[in-house]
Amino acid sequence: MKIILKEDITNLGYKDDVVEVKNGYGRNYLIPQGKAVIATPSALKVLAENQRQRAHKLAKIKADAEALAASLEGVTFTIATKVSATGTIFGSVNTIQVAEALEKLGHNIDRKLIVIKDTIKEVGNYTATIKLHKEVSVELPFEVVAE
Repeated sequence: MKIILKEDITNLGYKDDVVEVKNGYGRNYLIPQGKAVIATPSALKVLAENQRQRAHKLAKIKADAEALAASLEGVTFTIATKVSATGTIFGSVNTIQVAEALEKLGHNIDRKLIVIKDTIKEVGNYTATIKLHKEVSVELPFEVVAE
């Protein structure tokens, strides 16, 4: 079934994308939750008109994301955490701690935009990907050290 997304959904698509999903996923989850609508011909016409009217706003949002990405280029930071004698972290480092470390540097980034591929359970160097826009993302290296 073809649907139009009303919001960004991880691993599926971004707002206003027309995507193909299985009938049960669309009818039982996405549509009742208000995350999507069925892609009827009239809904597609309304979507095309809305995108035409919002084109300049979307260009400004993308330009702002690119400017923020340029300011984040070359930024490195360190996260201090409690470590056992073997170098293993108690718990793990997650996106909340990365967002707090960036905030201390003066960059206010929402933690939902930050993606860390592997779970961080040891001291070392890692990278975090920040998805500022569907076409703009930045990879930031950071180091996890013992407190």
